[in-house]
Amino acid sequence: MVGPLPGNPTHQNRQGEGFARDDFRIDFDRQEVTCPQAQVSKGWHGPYPTSSLTAAPLIVARFTKSQCQPCPVRAKCTTSRDGARNVGFPPRELHELQLRNRAEQREPDWHKRYAGRSGIEGTICELAHGHGMRRCRYRGQAKAHLQHVLTAIAVNVERLSRHPPGESAPPRPPTAFQDYLDQQGIPRLRSWRAAS
Repeated sequence: MVGPLPGNPTHQNRQGEGFARDDFRIDFDRQEVTCPQAQVSKGWHGPYPTSSLTAAPLIVARFTKSQCQPCPVRAKCTTSRDGARNVGFPPRELHELQLRNRAEQREPDWHKRYAGRSGIEGTICELAHGHGMRRCRYRGQAKAHLQHVLTAIAVNVERLSRHPPGESAPPRPPTAFQDYLDQQGIPRLRSWRAAS
């Protein structure tokens, strides 16, 4: 399954200015974090469990006031007036996995693999938000299945009604699977040929 990893949640990273978590050098063996101004953290605490059941535990590295107060670029690092910077990050295995995944997300190959999900996600979103598929109107698996089938039929009729009568729909671009078959030289049925 291919999916995007959310960006770093710190306000420095969201605003694109200042020192975000990725600007700090983390040494898991020494349990130290070095800031961009070469100050080394004085505390390493955790991993702490987070409030969310699905979120990873968090390690917090703390810098002291004596390190942060005289810093010439303090405004880029923390918004605290009299406090010091704390840096939170997941344990080593997860941190390295996040870095590797974020680097992969910048590659064109990753975007090609992810493109296959876009049509599926769009349809699921339309069914969930536009047609109330998050809740079943009936009890029992057979009735729920019938609701899903009838809703899918309604969505298809709605999509077909968008085309003016007498006009055929424009040819659809080939899917990722069709592109893969073409790249591998595997013949596919004529009905699969879409726009290519």
